[in-house]
Amino acid sequence: MSIRDLPGDATRDDEPWRLPATADGPPSAPSTAHAAGPSEDPAPAAASGARGGAPATTPVGRLAATVERLRAEVQAAHAAADGRALIELAKGMLVERLSCGPTEAARQLAALADQAGVTPLELAADIVNQVVRDRLTEAAVDFATAVGADARATAPEAASAAVRLRTAESSALAAEDPQAVADSLLEHALRPLGASGVAVWVAGADGSLTLAGSAGFPTGEAERWRYVPPGVATVARCALTEREPEWIESLAARGLPSIGRTHHPEGGRVAVPAGVGGRIHGVLEICWPTPLPAQPPAVVRQIDALAELCAHTLEIHSDAASGSSGNSPTRSGLAELVDLADGLYDPALVLVPQVDADGHLADFRIHHVNHRFRDPAGRPRSAVNGALLLEAYPMAVDQSDLFQHVERVYATGEPFRGSRMTLTALVDQVPLSSVAEVSIMRHGDSVLLIWRIEDEAARLANLLQHAQRLGRIGGFEENFVTAEITWNSQLFALYGRDEAAGPVPVEQLRDHTHPDDAVVIGRFLRTVLHHRKPASAAFRLRRRDGVTRHIRVVAEPVVDIDDTLLAVRGAYQDVSAQHWTEVALAATRDQLAQTEQESAERNRLALQLQQAIMPVTAAPPDVPGLRTAVRYRPAETENLVGGDWYDAVVLPSKQVLLSVGDVAGHGIEAATSMVVLRNALRGLAVTGAGPAQLLSWLNNVAHHLTNSVTATAICALYDPSSRVLRWARAGHLPPVLVREGQAATLPMLKGLLLGAVPDVSYEEAEVRLDIADTLLMYTDGLVERRDRSMEESLHHLVMTAATSRTSLEQRLDHLLTYSRSDTDDDTCIISIEVM
Repeated sequence: MSIRDLPGDATRDDEPWRLPATADGPPSAPSTAHAAGPSEDPAPAAASGARGGAPATTPVGRLAATVERLRAEVQAAHAAADGRALIELAKGMLVERLSCGPTEAARQLAALADQAGVTPLELAADIVNQVVRDRLTEAAVDFATAVGADARATAPEAASAAVRLRTAESSALAAEDPQAVADSLLEHALRPLGASGVAVWVAGADGSLTLAGSAGFPTGEAERWRYVPPGVATVARCALTEREPEWIESLAARGLPSIGRTHHPEGGRVAVPAGVGGRIHGVLEICWPTPLPAQPPAVVRQIDALAELCAHTLEIHSDAASGSSGNSPTRSGLAELVDLADGLYDPALVLVPQVDADGHLADFRIHHVNHRFRDPAGRPRSAVNGALLLEAYPMAVDQSDLFQHVERVYATGEPFRGSRMTLTALVDQVPLSSVAEVSIMRHGDSVLLIWRIEDEAARLANLLQHAQRLGRIGGFEENFVTAEITWNSQLFALYGRDEAAGPVPVEQLRDHTHPDDAVVIGRFLRTVLHHRKPASAAFRLRRRDGVTRHIRVVAEPVVDIDDTLLAVRGAYQDVSAQHWTEVALAATRDQLAQTEQESAERNRLALQLQQAIMPVTAAPPDVPGLRTAVRYRPAETENLVGGDWYDAVVLPSKQVLLSVGDVAGHGIEAATSMVVLRNALRGLAVTGAGPAQLLSWLNNVAHHLTNSVTATAICALYDPSSRVLRWARAGHLPPVLVREGQAATLPMLKGLLLGAVPDVSYEEAEVRLDIADTLLMYTDGLVERRDRSMEESLHHLVMTAATSRTSLEQRLDHLLTYSRSDTDDDTCIISIEVM
């Protein structure tokens, strides 16, 4: 009887169903407890005494018997639950095939099992095999064929294989973690084959191995083997590296370390890569307590099918552990890899795997080509982007095994780096090759391929050309056998000679030499041409354009075994700069000695004046809630001081006086006038007047009490209690306020420069500062340029000041470093930060 014979049949004619065949009657129930279905009631093993041999009549014996009974009940419950999962899967298939409800499907399953004389669990396994027809089905069929050929075997053993494999599959798919998968594989599929332990390894992106689940090993063994670093040779590592199953008859004979080796040193091992779509997610390792002989093909097929089941399970749990749903983890990892490729200085390709209809890796799609990409065949980026790797570089399989390396990295996650690999592209069926250094690495489900084209001859020639240009060196070679003379372009430039005029023979060097150097050149030529020895000489070269260059020539002869002169090769170097430098140094050496004492005295006076510019206290004023920083950069002239000043002092009113100024001119007179104005401003500020009034008084000081000094200045008073800043300007650039990452100049108040005319009134303004605000006051030496307007210079200052810095000191250093000023002027900066 088949499902087709049931009432309400809705099966398709092109998919026939087959029940377990019986030869002499209905097959009996499987002999293993793991094959028991939920309708059966397997009796727990009776424990008559403790494991240690204690009688069951003693309290310890009764307790041990209770523990054994409960353990047996738990195992039976797990087996029943796994069997129910398989039956539920078969019921779901019946619902789809018969277009009925779950209740009717359960009734039909029970009726078919009773009619065929098999258990519901065996029938469920057979139904799934008929529908799915995957590798588990093939393994069960092979095992059944092998059992049928063995006269000593019985038919229930064949049915048991299908039940075990399908029960293991349903249990693994329902497992919450790889540990549950290991338990299910051992109990349902591997222990009946004689295995005593199983380990599920997860392959990392760096080639490491992590123990995700294990069963059948002693306590503590899993913790000791939790992580295997890259490069450590183990049984699982061999399978991962070779990408082939590793069958070991005796672990002791092989000598490889692995989990559980100390407890079963003579036992056999099998390690099978667990991969899907060309990528190996991990390794399934199985342990036998005794040496493992060669297994029949049916058992090998079962092991391979279990490894594929383990791979699908690891893939599912890997996706779940990523913390996102759908394909977003893949898209996120791919986007990260694209960003990484665009940040590289070498050509890079981002490759994504392409699988065929059977789920096998067929090729890699070039998903992205970075901006540094240079195709070895000269093709544009658009011609390569989006193509398959073997389409763009079909020779990658035959030459240098590039495709195999990419495939291996994608499968195992272990990076690859190779030098001097050949990259070949076909352009109009013409192979164009380049030698490159290649790096391959995997990121998620994608592969990053990086190469650096190597052209050693061109690189060395380019390096030599640059070295000759920088050293002003010209090379030559004169062949006396063929009369051929070779000059490089740099030597023609040294001679001031057109290349069309041709090179000059070495014997005619006297014709281009200063008459006073004729003896030196004669001695040089005699040594090289007559005595056949290397020589060098320094002389003055007279060019056709009337320019005289100081040249140093080095040459060596090339002779044969008979000491016959074959050629002369050497180099010319222009040493004019060094010569004139030596002349200048010699001419000024006496002058420097005569003026050394005068320079020391001038430097001492300049240092005293520079110290007078700075505030009296070396440290900024200590004001609660306010951080102050100052900078002074002298002009790059022989005078180290100028007329710029800054000042920051706490007044008796607890307000802070902040000022910067710039006296016109440089030198001692400007510095002296600056000291007068700065100290005068300090004294006037004690009166408690506002900034505008202080500048008005300071203008009269500059006009009447100095020698007609003119200056610009900014005067500001800051009240820490209210955080209010009042300020005024006298012809000076406005301060810059930095607030919340944005910088802007304060309003351009009206105010004439100091000392121009007497009795001037100045405009005053105030601004309330917020916490973390920064105020910058500076002199024009920070921004003034000869080729730019002041508006452009201020705009650059504002943009530079807005750059985020961790401290006020670093902000001022940043301003000085990136200042675009090019005038010979001092620079003063004073800045406050509200805390």
